[in-house]
Amino acid sequence: MKTRTPISIYILVTVGLTIMAFEMFAHDSGYFSSAFFWGLMLIVIILLLIMNSIGDLIENQNFSKLSDEEKVQYLKEKNTPYFQKLWNSAFKKQSVTEEKDILIDHGFDGITELDNSLPKWWLGLFYFGFIFCAVYMVAFAFTDYAHPEAELTAETKTMLASIAEFEKNAPQINLETAKYSADNIAEGQELFKTNCVTCHGDGGKGGIGPNLTDRHWINHKEKSLFKNVFWMLENGSPNNPTMRPFIKEGTITGKDAEKIAAYVYHINQETAPITQAKGGAAPQGQEVEWENGNN
Repeated sequence: MKTRTPISIYILVTVGLTIMAFEMFAHDSGYFSSAFFWGLMLIVIILLLIMNSIGDLIENQNFSKLSDEEKVQYLKEKNTPYFQKLWNSAFKKQSVTEEKDILIDHGFDGITELDNSLPKWWLGLFYFGFIFCAVYMVAFAFTDYAHPEAELTAETKTMLASIAEFEKNAPQINLETAKYSADNIAEGQELFKTNCVTCHGDGGKGGIGPNLTDRHWINHKEKSLFKNVFWMLENGSPNNPTMRPFIKEGTITGKDAEKIAAYVYHINQETAPITQAKGGAAPQGQEVEWENGNN
């Protein structure tokens, strides 16, 4: 009659496997703070305790059928700590007499094979690895667990949400606070392509709208070029309704306008000679001498 594994081991293994399953299939659900998770843990532990009680009844019934010698041997083994038995099973060496009983009837070059039982710790690791592999494969195949693309998407959403929250609480950019920065030129170019290139052409060389690379301007509302572009993006053109008030309409934010204004300043003041050499629309409006500086 074999001794049974302690109930504490079953509880630890079951709880560990349950946590592993939740981590794989619902790791973003905050299951540790979920009443469902702890209720499930309580039900599982109660069921294990009930099964252990039934096992005790069966064990007592079988124990009563043992001989006195078998009872002594059984009690001796049962009183040995569980982990001590695992250790013994891993490193126990058979006596010569015991080896004869488990000797397999074949050999080669003087080497014989023993029919030893595998250690419990080895079997435990094997079964755990098998179960883990099966659960992992199911999670990988049918959920987003361990998918690099899904993890990247989740991290990107978190990052964008953080940026949105920051921009929501950050002071809004307006005409008074807008400042030129060369770091905004690249992003301003992309925003220009999205919102302005239809009228003002590629590189701001003009089309339906005026050429933004020359010194002629229809609307001259601010003393600096950078501020003037920002004003136009905020209020639109008094002379042409096609140039809408993008900021007031909510099409772009003040931060976006700051970047677009930086790009327009760049193509007008820093790269205008090169742009004009490639050809642009004819000048419109009056020639303007902007104040030195870009703010």
